Amino acid sequence: MTVRPAPRRLRSAAAGALSAAALLGAALPAAAAPAGSDAGRPLVIGHRGAAGTAPENTVAAFKDARAAGVDHLEIDVQLSADGVPFLFHDDTPARTTDVEEVFPGREHDPITSFTWAELQQLDAGSYFGARFDGERIPHLDDAARIATVNTGVYIEIKSPKNSPGVEQVVADALAEDKEWAKLLEAGKVTVIGFDEGSNRTFAELAPDVPLQQLVGTVPDAATVERWAGFVDSVGTNYRSLDADDVALVDAAGLDLGVYTVNSPEAVQHVIDLGVDMVTGDFPIQTDRLLDGLDPFPANNGIEIQDAVNDVPGDDLQYGTGEHVVLTNTGTTTVDVSGYVLRDAANNVLTVGEGYELAPGGQLRVHTGSGENAEDAWYNGGTGAVLNNGGDSVALWTGDGRLLDVFAN
Repeated sequence: MTVRPAPRRLRSAAAGALSAAALLGAALPAAAAPAGSDAGRPLVIGHRGAAGTAPENTVAAFKDARAAGVDHLEIDVQLSADGVPFLFHDDTPARTTDVEEVFPGREHDPITSFTWAELQQLDAGSYFGARFDGERIPHLDDAARIATVNTGVYIEIKSPKNSPGVEQVVADALAEDKEWAKLLEAGKVTVIGFDEGSNRTFAELAPDVPLQQLVGTVPDAATVERWAGFVDSVGTNYRSLDADDVALVDAAGLDLGVYTVNSPEAVQHVIDLGVDMVTGDFPIQTDRLLDGLDPFPANNGIEIQDAVNDVPGDDLQYGTGEHVVLTNTGTTTVDVSGYVLRDAANNVLTVGEGYELAPGGQLRVHTGSGENAEDAWYNGGTGAVLNNGGDSVALWTGDGRLLDVFAN
C-alpha cells in the first residue's frame, strides 16, 4: 500500500500560524512567451466537466474535459429524495432539463425533491444542442468511471443544507468504491465547497482527503488562518483577486484556485498573479493557451469586441440596449448569418440571415426588440438576459465551431 503525504491542512497546522504580511479565435501574439510554459504552470480544472462545450455536469462534458487533458474535472453533488448522490448544479431542474414536459408543474421544485428514478427520466442535454439529446443526470460514481489517474475530480458539495448527510455519503463513496479509491490513491480527488460548516464536517469524516474552501472574495487574514486548520486550498472568483490576496493565501500555507476563468485574457491575468489552479468552462482552450497554442484555431477573423449591459434611454425598449459587438479582424468578408452567442448560463442569441461583415466591420447583436439595420440585429426578446456584467460570452458558427470567448 502506498502511503500518501498528509494533506496540507495537517502539515500547515504543525508549521505554525499565519505569517504577518505575507473549440476554439484570437491567435497569441507572435512575440509572447507561452503562458504557463514554466514549472509554475497551474492545474487546469474543467468547470462542471467542460460546461462551455457540452451540457454541464453530464458524461458528455466529463468526456470533453478528459479529452482536453485537464488535470481535474469539477462536478457538483447533491442527494436525491431517496438519498442517491447525483451530479447537478442548480437548486431546481428548470434551466437545464426538460422537466416542464416530463413533470409539468414541478419546474421550480427543489431538485433534491426528485427521486433517483425521477431524475433519470429527465433529459439534461438537449437544452445545449440537439446532438446531446438523451444525456442523463449522472450518478456520483459516473464521474469516477470517466476520470483517470491523469484526469482527476474536484467534487463540490453543492447546497449541503438541501442534502442533509451528503458529507457522509461522499466520504463513504471515496472510502468504499474501488474507482474512487484508485483516484484518491493517485492524489486525483479534492472535495470543495462554499459552506464552512459542511467543509468542517467533511474534514472530520475524511481527514486524508484534500479539501478546498470556496469563497466569493478572499477574506481577512484571520479567516484564512482559521481555514488553514482544516482545508488545503482556497478557491475564489478571479475578478476581484489581486496580488495582496495571493500573498495572503500563500502566507497561510494554502494553495489558491480561481473560478470561472473563460477568456484567454482572463486566464493570462490569473497566471500572471501566480495562482495554483484555474477552473473554467473551456478547458480545451485554456490548455491550448498554456501550451503556447492558438486557443481558437477555427477562428475566421470574427471576434467578440464587447458585451454591453442594458443602456437606458427614451428611445430604447427594455432589453434593447443590451448587446454584444462582433467585429471582423480578418482580411476577407465573412457571412455571420446564423452565428450563435451563448453566455455561461446558456442564454442564447442568434444572428439573422443576410449579415456579412467586411474586414473592419462591426455588428451589434441585441437581446431585445428594435429595427434591424446593416450594423444591428435584434433578437426580439422582452428583457435583458445576457450575464455580460460579470460573466462570459462565447461565439459559435451555425455549424458548431467555437470562434471566441469574451469576458468583461
